[in-house]
Amino acid sequence: MSDHAFATRAIHAGQDPDPMTGSIIPPIHQSSTHVQDGVGGLRGGYEYNRSGNPTRSALEVQLAALEGGAKALSFASGLAAEDALLRSILKPGDHVLMGNDVYGGTYRLLTRVLAPWGIETTTVELSDLEAVRGALRPETRIVWVETPSNPLLKIVDITVLAEVAHEAGAVLVVDNTFASPALQQPLSLGADLVVHSTTKYLGGHSDVLGGAVVFADDRFAEQVAFQQFAVGAVSAPLDAWLTTRGIKTLAVRMRQHSENAQAIAEWAAARSEFESVFYPGLATHPGHEIAARQMRGFGGMLSLALAAGPDAARRFAESTSLFLLAESLGGVESLIGYPSEMTHASVRGTALAVPENVVRLSVGIEDAADLIADLDEALARATA
Repeated sequence: MSDHAFATRAIHAGQDPDPMTGSIIPPIHQSSTHVQDGVGGLRGGYEYNRSGNPTRSALEVQLAALEGGAKALSFASGLAAEDALLRSILKPGDHVLMGNDVYGGTYRLLTRVLAPWGIETTTVELSDLEAVRGALRPETRIVWVETPSNPLLKIVDITVLAEVAHEAGAVLVVDNTFASPALQQPLSLGADLVVHSTTKYLGGHSDVLGGAVVFADDRFAEQVAFQQFAVGAVSAPLDAWLTTRGIKTLAVRMRQHSENAQAIAEWAAARSEFESVFYPGLATHPGHEIAARQMRGFGGMLSLALAAGPDAARRFAESTSLFLLAESLGGVESLIGYPSEMTHASVRGTALAVPENVVRLSVGIEDAADLIADLDEALARATA
């Protein structure tokens, strides 16, 4: 399957027809346990749903194929995946270096859940290699990257940062949720591990919660798999099946997400009401050239900073009709959010605080002209 194009792998990897019935769609194995042929005589290696389930296994094969990884593990949520990875690799006294623009939940996990366990986290501008080198320590175990980042769409050169991390004896972890493997494959650029909130673009329909870790090789797979088994934050069979179904249309969806977001970014860039438009598809974006080199498209996420300030930004987020005010992202429907008090409330008052005049858009696959008209009307109401 590795020699096939991405769109083909998305549809066929791990999706062999059911051998018993010929069903073109593999069944949902909605079972908590599996009968044994004598003590220890497991059928297909399955014994109990926490340790393994055929539907989850099919999704994991699919995820590994999409990212070009040696193995993948599917979890109950993106944060469950991150927690298992971090607890498997880190020990008390270790240090994590991460970007200064990241998902609030990741920052909260590291600084409020893992910090009392003895893990220290430093944030830095990852595009500044001298700053990165200056922040690395002998005890730095992980360099954690979001590119594009959440919510300010910063871009990091994965290949260069992987080299810097490896020189320091650290591993490079890339959260690829915003781009999805349809647009970017960090393992091929030198990353060691990839994490996803599969809730987002991989699921694609705002109807399932999930997460994943994908491994470049076997170095960490066994220990993360043990953490998954021992703690049990696994994806349920129906959730795994819904994610698999969503992945099959990922390639075509990401093309439309990207096309719509580009149109909206260009519309916003021409409006004086916005002091900044954060979208790597714009030539004016500081990371545009890197994004063009390491991505196959610029994605469906963008953020806008309103020149009129925080009150106008909040009114703008509350005034749209097609763009629905909600957390999350990556669904076929368009969403709008006010990060300072929604997705990134956990970093308020820190160096990672999102400017209060910023709104974040998850651009769906509706008609672009309709979406722009909706934003235009909301902007008029917000700035009246």
